[in-house]
Amino acid sequence: MNQALLDRIEAAHLRKRPLRFEVGDSVRVHTKVVEGDRERIQVFAGVVIGRRGHGINETFTVRRISYGEGVERVFPSHSPRIERIEVEREGSVRRAKLTYLRKRIGKSAVAVKEKEHHAADATAAAPTKEAEAVNPPAESPAADAAANTNT
Repeated sequence: MNQALLDRIEAAHLRKRPLRFEVGDSVRVHTKVVEGDRERIQVFAGVVIGRRGHGINETFTVRRISYGEGVERVFPSHSPRIERIEVEREGSVRRAKLTYLRKRIGKSAVAVKEKEHHAADATAAAPTKEAEAVNPPAESPAADAAANTNT
């Protein structure tokens, strides 16, 4: 079959809004679970340790520690069973797959550094005009010394 034809067929089943998370992020995946004639939402929270595939075959793996045992679950990205995904914490990692977390025990098994946001820090550190009006900047010690020598 022609790849363009397959892409058009798959396009009808793809998610309208792409999922916004990366490997290393701590996420909460809300999935629909059918029990008999009822449907409820079940939440699976953990660290995204990998993404693979593209198009309708794209999947991601979430790992968490449950009662001291590591549990991994693979979710199809475009599944209608996934209601939503909440990003609890953005992680900063330098790998595409975090399989090394499987060997770790305890808190280090879920330890992924949090992503730093430099733009937010720069705006918080810069003084505002209102703050300068209340607290004028201190004179430099060299200016004080020059003023004292003249008197």
